[in-house]
Amino acid sequence: MAKRLAALAVCAFLAGCASEPPYFGPATPDHPIGYTDQQIDQNRFRVSYQGNSQTPRVTVENFLLLRSAQVALRAGYPYFAFDTRDTKTKTTYFSTFTGWPGWRGYGRYGWYGWGWGGPAFPEDSTSVPITRYEAYAEIILLTEAQGHADPHALDAKSVVDHLGPLAAPPPSTP
Repeated sequence: MAKRLAALAVCAFLAGCASEPPYFGPATPDHPIGYTDQQIDQNRFRVSYQGNSQTPRVTVENFLLLRSAQVALRAGYPYFAFDTRDTKTKTTYFSTFTGWPGWRGYGRYGWYGWGWGGPAFPEDSTSVPITRYEAYAEIILLTEAQGHADPHALDAKSVVDHLGPLAAPPPSTP
């Protein structure tokens, strides 16, 4: 029975890991996760998508493609092409620190309670890397004729049809 429960727990854990990260809406200065887009010329936009620490690189890049297609369609263009495109990786480290050997604390009147000594090294600390990805691009919006003539052009409706189902909305917060 215990083996079955352990196997069930592992399956539930793996199923939770396999779910696609949510597609976040517009990013804001207070909440930088999600997309941004800015028109920089009549038929040119700068588009970016930043995921959270649970969003894999390939998903961030797919969401950049999806947002680029949405921008093209919203502007009335059936095709778009990338002029420039890149993905940045940002890794920070979360560290835990439980204190110094023999440490007792800091009180109202200053340091107190150093124990009977010990080396001046942390007792226990752990660092965990946290990686986030941001994909960004400049896109050129193309008319029907321009899209058929450009071998690098992407059909915006086709991109939305293929990548749209991956874009689950973020869970609502109670």
